[in-house]
Amino acid sequence: MENDTVAIVGPQQSVLAHVVSHIANELHVPLLSFAATDPALSSLQFPYFVRTTQSDLFQMSAVAEIVGYYEWRDVIVIYIDDEHGRNGVAALGDKLADKRCKISYKAPMSPKVGPNEISETLLKVGLMESRVIILHIYASWGLEVVDLAWKMGMMESGYVWIATDWLSTLLDTESNSLPPAARDSIQGVLTLRMHTSDSELKSKFVSRWSNLTDGHFGLNSYGLYAYDTVWLLAHALEAFLNQGGHISFSNDPRLAEFHGGNLQFDRMSIFDGGKMLLSSILEVNISGVTGPIKFTSDGNLIGTAYEVINVIGTGIRRIGYWSNSSGLTEKLNAQTNRSRSNNLYGVIWPGQTTQKPRGWVFSNNGRQLRVGVPVRINFREFVSRVDGSDTFRGYCIDVFTAALAILPYAVPYKFIPFGDGHINPVFTDLLHMITTGDFDAAVGDIAITTNRTKMVDFTQPYIETGLVVVAPVRKLNSSAWAFLRPFTPMMWGVTGIFFLAVGVVVWILERRTNDDFQGPPRKQIATIIWFTFATLFTAHREKTESGLGRMVLLIWLFVVLILNSSYIASLTSILTVQQLSYSVKGIESLTSGNDPIGYQRGSYTENYLIDVLNIHKSRLFPLDSEEELETALNNGPEKGGIAAVVQNRAHMELFLATRCEFGIVGQEFTKMGWGFAFQRESPLAIDMSTAILKLSESGELQKIHDKWLSRKACSSEDTKQDVDRLPLKSFWGLFLLCGLACFAAILLYVIKMVHLYMRHSGRSSQSFISFVKEKEKDVHKMQDPEKMRKRRKRPGYQMEESRVSNGRVHEDESVNVSNVGVYIGYEA
Repeated sequence: MENDTVAIVGPQQSVLAHVVSHIANELHVPLLSFAATDPALSSLQFPYFVRTTQSDLFQMSAVAEIVGYYEWRDVIVIYIDDEHGRNGVAALGDKLADKRCKISYKAPMSPKVGPNEISETLLKVGLMESRVIILHIYASWGLEVVDLAWKMGMMESGYVWIATDWLSTLLDTESNSLPPAARDSIQGVLTLRMHTSDSELKSKFVSRWSNLTDGHFGLNSYGLYAYDTVWLLAHALEAFLNQGGHISFSNDPRLAEFHGGNLQFDRMSIFDGGKMLLSSILEVNISGVTGPIKFTSDGNLIGTAYEVINVIGTGIRRIGYWSNSSGLTEKLNAQTNRSRSNNLYGVIWPGQTTQKPRGWVFSNNGRQLRVGVPVRINFREFVSRVDGSDTFRGYCIDVFTAALAILPYAVPYKFIPFGDGHINPVFTDLLHMITTGDFDAAVGDIAITTNRTKMVDFTQPYIETGLVVVAPVRKLNSSAWAFLRPFTPMMWGVTGIFFLAVGVVVWILERRTNDDFQGPPRKQIATIIWFTFATLFTAHREKTESGLGRMVLLIWLFVVLILNSSYIASLTSILTVQQLSYSVKGIESLTSGNDPIGYQRGSYTENYLIDVLNIHKSRLFPLDSEEELETALNNGPEKGGIAAVVQNRAHMELFLATRCEFGIVGQEFTKMGWGFAFQRESPLAIDMSTAILKLSESGELQKIHDKWLSRKACSSEDTKQDVDRLPLKSFWGLFLLCGLACFAAILLYVIKMVHLYMRHSGRSSQSFISFVKEKEKDVHKMQDPEKMRKRRKRPGYQMEESRVSNGRVHEDESVNVSNVGVYIGYEA
């Protein structure tokens, strides 16, 4: 660089590339590296750095996708402790986080590592729970790490080893000279190799290289990229000169200030055409032995892809590809959508097994799984501590141990009591001790809530439950006024009003033409009351003659039919079934009132009542034992007790099994379940969830439930809750229909009367009110006298008139109805 350099090809290590890039930036000399894969080397920090190979950012994306594909969650990374190793691991951590995975342990090693340091590092790795190990080291001593791991039994079944492209580079270069012991130690390892597309140009170059080295020294991907880098620079220089570029240098007086060492800074010059040459390099578009050579806008080569390789026997087997556009695929040219599940060919893992390793085990440091168990003083059927020991029994304990027995591996565990045994412990405090590392898990009647899932990971619920309200109950005996209980007072009142209203409407519609609805006022009032109320029991003596009256009566009879049927059904239930009455009607009446409410100490119920239902804390009373709960309910608010208790249904069903003086009011107003709690991202939580599902499918979970919780409650005495009285809202549709029918009938009747009055008013000065009150036959008598005289001269008229007027028409006498009808029609 002291001799007027226009471009630099190399170096072969990322650490040295960091140093040279600083100088290249100052001298405006493009630096083309075919081996510096450190993702921290970017064009933003080093504008004159050009990476002519693939970045480790893409390689770590491929590794993360492999981990996610096999559904592993935790990995261990062994890496070289320099800029290349640290930056690569940082990129891997980010990509794993995108897959909801993480690096559980980092094992850095010195660049000048020795066998002792390697052994110590592997011993620490062997004590970890994760069995997925990522090797991001140098090829110069990578085989030594794998060989020691093989000797320490870490290449057996259950382990997963994923090496970055250093291993594929080593195999491509020294495959023929690799000793058998070294090849045995890498059996089952997965590694990546930068993909270079097959072409005639590549085949000819590989053939020439093989002839040159006599097959003793292979050609790896970095060698192919190095060859293309030289041609890339040659094309860029040619374009630079063709565009009128000049090779000239100028001195920077700032460089003269640096002295000492082997570098003579004052002899270095700035390349005046560096920016133009850099632009020519980034604009190159040619085909090389690695494939198309073209740069993206961010300075990376196009066509980023890796081959996923499985080391088997004396060779390797490609099980798939990874590309930045398609993810993992069996074939690189397959049109694969990232949203679909990609596939890889089968893998032979360490230990010569084709079964996918689980990826984790319990650590070999002899520590047992520390399981926190609450020491309850009530509802001991769920969890109870055997006196004088650390042994626990109960429904939750049996489910936990049964699930552990199904796991395909042994889990050493130890129950640790939590609580003083005098009051119920707070479950939130128990879960908090899992987050601090005091416990690895917690077993008990622990409800799964949103806030708790932010602290720990829960298994699949092993029992479904929810909050219910329990209150004192009293039996209702039949009384002399039991017949009034089917309807509410409002319902009785509205029903009576409609009985009278319908009678009035029918009377209005019938009184002008129907003699049954005529007579003195007292008789008419009695007729109205009798007519409507008689619809409940029997047919009417009074006949309805008008069409409007019949329409109203038909709809009213339908309403009466529904009311009568509902009343009979409700009254039958009241008189034949023993009824229960509660001081509260459910959670709604509790929230709207001011009565004290009890809950089990330590449960999530307190937070739910305060935060969700907005009940003031002063109304809440924590209770511990079942006896304390029973006493508080019996005393009631008047004697310093509580009106009701809010608690899980599972608990309350046990409580009510022997206490028939209490009962559940209303329905469950929450739905949730109980689960076992583990540390965040613990793989044991997933396996235990699977085991619980197997217990449920096999029926074993129900057997455990019946063993501990199969008591018969007081519901066997055929008692029921108080039957709700039928309210007005259940029948408002019927009343609305009837009311509309009455209104429509009255409206049509008024229109008809107005029409008749207008015709009548031309021959009389009678008022409208008096006209409406007139009987229809009286109106006919007031017609034209001439017509009346002609009517009287007709045969038989006088006899008929005499009979009708004197009221002496007998049942066996016939009246010329046809003549009367003709006359009425003629007059109309």
